[in-house]
Amino acid sequence: MRRREFIALLGGATVARPLDVRAQQPAMPVIGYLGIGSSNTEVPLAAFRQGLSEAGYVEGQNVTIDYRWAEGNPERFPALAAELVMLKVHVILTTGGTLAAIAAKQATATIPIVFTAAGDPVAEGLVANLARPGGNVTGFSVTLDDLIGKWLELLKEAVPGASRVALLLKPDAMPDRVREVRLREADASARALGMELQVFEARGREDFDGVFSDMSKARVGALVVWPTPVFQLERRRLADLAAEHRLPAVFQLRIHVEAGGLMSYGPNLRDLNRRAAIYVGKILKGTKPSDLPVEQPTKFELVINLKTAKSLGIAVPASLLARADEVIE
Repeated sequence: MRRREFIALLGGATVARPLDVRAQQPAMPVIGYLGIGSSNTEVPLAAFRQGLSEAGYVEGQNVTIDYRWAEGNPERFPALAAELVMLKVHVILTTGGTLAAIAAKQATATIPIVFTAAGDPVAEGLVANLARPGGNVTGFSVTLDDLIGKWLELLKEAVPGASRVALLLKPDAMPDRVREVRLREADASARALGMELQVFEARGREDFDGVFSDMSKARVGALVVWPTPVFQLERRRLADLAAEHRLPAVFQLRIHVEAGGLMSYGPNLRDLNRRAAIYVGKILKGTKPSDLPVEQPTKFELVINLKTAKSLGIAVPASLLARADEVIE
């Protein structure tokens, strides 16, 4: 071989070698993020990224996230979950409550799924049991039967004259059989407190005006809002309508009180999503979802909007204010 040909061949090999090495480098793992809102409205997103960082992952550096947003329309969850499955993501994180988790589970029996804030994952068929979920699904649960009783107790303490209470719910937010059980439990809690619970249904923002008008006609004295991701997105409109109709309202999440609602009692949403991200990190490192127990919230908080209370003419008892984790003035 001539010297010039040998040098050219050697130079070509030198150039080609780094390309071969790069081609052999493993691609970053991909997380499929299934959210109810959009990148502008998703409250837990920053907490999720914080949890990923705690688990050793930083978006764009050693993990990729494919986002799919329902933009307030839960009916889109099945199609969006199917898209994530077609992309062959390594794990799916759902933040759209029970409906998002169900859609993801129906879309795949193999890709790991981590859900946040599902109501009753056993009754809703997401997992076999809390300690050993089985299958490819795990996450974090919020049991509503205990919380509804607590919300009614808070209303009775803050507004002792409110004997008739409206319960606002989105009828398709959970399976029918689960909703029926929860409503019976809620009614029993109300009767134990000497209250009458009246159910009102709204599927979305377009129903709100009519529903609140019906509440006024029924002369309810207070309002409990059953948590659902769509109501979270519309929290400001709900708070405005409650104020307009002079209804003291209690919610699950503090974001409703920050928007103008009277009170909230429930889990810390940001903490749930931070912990869910840590679960995602464990799965990316090889842990099976079936080995990660479904966990309950560890942080509950009572938040009171004193400005809203004053506008409604409510003198919140000092004992209740003293128990609050935060009072917005």
